[in-house]
Amino acid sequence: MKAKIHPKYYETKITCACGNVIETRSTVKDLKVEICSACHPFFTGKQKLVDTAGRVEKYLKKYNLPRPKAEADN
Repeated sequence: MKAKIHPKYYETKITCACGNVIETRSTVKDLKVEICSACHPFFTGKQKLVDTAGRVEKYLKKYNLPRPKAEADN
Protein backbone atom coordinates (compact mmCIF):
# COMPACT_ATOMS: atom_id res chain seq x y z
CA MET A 1 0.00 0.00 0.00
CA LYS A 2 1.13 3.53 -0.67
CA ALA A 3 1.97 5.61 2.36
CA LYS A 4 -0.10 8.65 3.42
CA ILE A 5 -3.00 8.21 0.96
CA HIS A 6 -5.40 6.12 3.04
CA PRO A 7 -7.86 7.63 5.55
CA LYS A 8 -7.51 6.88 9.25
CA TYR A 9 -9.55 3.95 10.53
CA TYR A 10 -11.26 4.46 13.92
CA GLU A 11 -13.19 2.43 16.47
CA THR A 12 -16.71 3.82 15.92
CA LYS A 13 -19.97 3.87 17.85
CA ILE A 14 -23.12 4.06 15.75
CA THR A 15 -26.01 5.39 17.84
CA CYS A 16 -29.61 5.00 16.68
CA ALA A 17 -32.54 7.23 17.68
CA CYS A 18 -34.09 4.17 19.39
CA GLY A 19 -31.07 3.97 21.71
CA ASN A 20 -29.34 0.99 20.08
CA VAL A 21 -25.53 1.31 20.01
CA ILE A 22 -23.41 -0.64 17.53
CA GLU A 23 -19.63 -0.74 17.85
CA THR A 24 -17.64 -1.18 14.66
CA ARG A 25 -14.76 0.36 12.72
CA SER A 26 -15.02 3.17 10.19
CA THR A 27 -13.27 6.21 8.77
CA VAL A 28 -15.76 8.36 10.72
CA LYS A 29 -15.39 8.50 14.51
CA ASP A 30 -19.03 8.53 15.70
CA LEU A 31 -22.28 8.24 13.73
CA LYS A 32 -25.86 9.02 14.69
CA VAL A 33 -28.62 7.42 12.62
CA GLU A 34 -32.42 7.67 12.70
CA ILE A 35 -33.18 4.00 12.11
CA CYS A 36 -31.18 0.79 12.53
CA SER A 37 -31.69 -2.94 12.09
CA ALA A 38 -33.11 -3.21 15.62
CA CYS A 39 -36.00 -0.83 14.88
CA HIS A 40 -36.44 -1.01 11.07
CA PRO A 41 -39.81 -2.55 10.07
CA PHE A 42 -38.19 -4.83 7.46
CA PHE A 43 -36.02 -6.55 10.07
CA THR A 44 -38.46 -6.49 13.02
CA GLY A 45 -41.60 -7.47 11.10
CA LYS A 46 -43.57 -4.76 12.92
CA GLN A 47 -45.21 -1.82 11.21
CA LYS A 48 -43.97 1.46 12.61
CA LEU A 49 -46.17 4.51 12.20
CA VAL A 50 -44.37 7.51 10.78
CA ASP A 51 -45.84 10.94 11.39
CA THR A 52 -46.33 12.57 8.00
CA ALA A 53 -47.18 15.94 9.60
CA GLY A 54 -50.46 16.30 7.71
CA ARG A 55 -49.05 16.19 4.20
CA VAL A 56 -52.33 15.09 2.64
CA GLU A 57 -54.28 17.83 4.42
CA LYS A 58 -51.67 20.40 3.39
CA TYR A 59 -51.94 19.28 -0.26
CA LEU A 60 -55.73 19.38 -0.22
CA LYS A 61 -55.73 22.83 1.37
CA LYS A 62 -53.11 24.15 -1.06
CA TYR A 63 -55.12 23.17 -4.13
CA ASN A 64 -58.53 23.73 -2.49
CA LEU A 65 -59.64 20.13 -3.09
CA PRO A 66 -62.45 18.31 -1.25
CA ARG A 67 -61.57 15.43 1.08
CA PRO A 68 -61.98 11.94 -0.48
CA LYS A 69 -65.21 10.15 0.51
CA ALA A 70 -63.37 7.28 2.26
CA GLU A 71 -61.70 9.73 4.66
CA ALA A 72 -64.72 12.02 5.01
CA ASP A 73 -66.84 9.15 6.43
CA ASN A 74 -64.35 8.37 9.25
